Amino acid sequence: MELRIFTEPQQGATYDDLLKVALKAEELGFGAFFRSDHYLSMGTDGLPGPSDAWITLAGLARDTTTIRLGTMMTSATFRHPGPLAISVANVDAMSGGRVELGIGAGWYEAEHTKYGIPFPSVGERFDRFEDNLAIITGLWAAEGSFSHEGHHYSVTDSPALPKPTQTKPPVLIGGLGKKRTPALTARYADEFNLPFVDEATTEAQFARVRAACEAIERDPDDLVYSNALVLCVGRDEAELERRAAAIGRDKDELRENGLAGTPEEVVAKAKRYAALGSQRLYLQVLDLADLDHLDLVAADVLPHLDR
Repeated sequence: MELRIFTEPQQGATYDDLLKVALKAEELGFGAFFRSDHYLSMGTDGLPGPSDAWITLAGLARDTTTIRLGTMMTSATFRHPGPLAISVANVDAMSGGRVELGIGAGWYEAEHTKYGIPFPSVGERFDRFEDNLAIITGLWAAEGSFSHEGHHYSVTDSPALPKPTQTKPPVLIGGLGKKRTPALTARYADEFNLPFVDEATTEAQFARVRAACEAIERDPDDLVYSNALVLCVGRDEAELERRAAAIGRDKDELRENGLAGTPEEVVAKAKRYAALGSQRLYLQVLDLADLDHLDLVAADVLPHLDR
């Protein structure tokens, strides 16, 4: 199982904060550094204020050398599909081919209203999401001009440039939808991710996605399956409690709902997710100043999981 670092900069982070975590993750051998794509904090003052996901990833593309970089998840409501395809291709080139695009339909209404972004109904958001997937992947794959007639976005005779450095940056889709999410994953995604869910939910939703792949005669094993969980690890109860308190959470609740506890507990839980088919864990790191947390995971968790 591969371990990746996942951050939430809207909760309060500067570019330099993100860079320190990305460089530490790179140094320690984590598989990737991901960031959320949000413009409004949740339950904090969020100082110094939000940062744009793709602008910061462009900076990280130049300031790191080997670690993969991506979003979890870019909201399809934030950007038109053509410009987003260009941005991702640009950052992919700037990184030497290390970028991954996690993309979703969008859900956080408050950040839309506070920053002047239209927030359609859920049905329309999924229609726009589908257009994004079709157009972005189509532009990258086209060998000549590209056209697509969509629900809300259409493209006519696009030159389909620039191309990313990778043949196709991996596309991640996630969520708990029972019909459209699995269907869109089967059609467009390279990875399916489940954020902050238990083992029973993981098993059920992975099964839906696999069935959706089989329905269009795609091998379900073509996909990578992954989970995202809040990280909170301590060598002993006192250290665990200190880290939980620093992010405003209860250590027992985190043990139940996150990836939390002693290194031994965390390894055991990660292996239970692996037994359900999860191949990657995105470790949601909420205290970006606590780089020793990453050192502990790299020393006492990472070696016990097959990469």
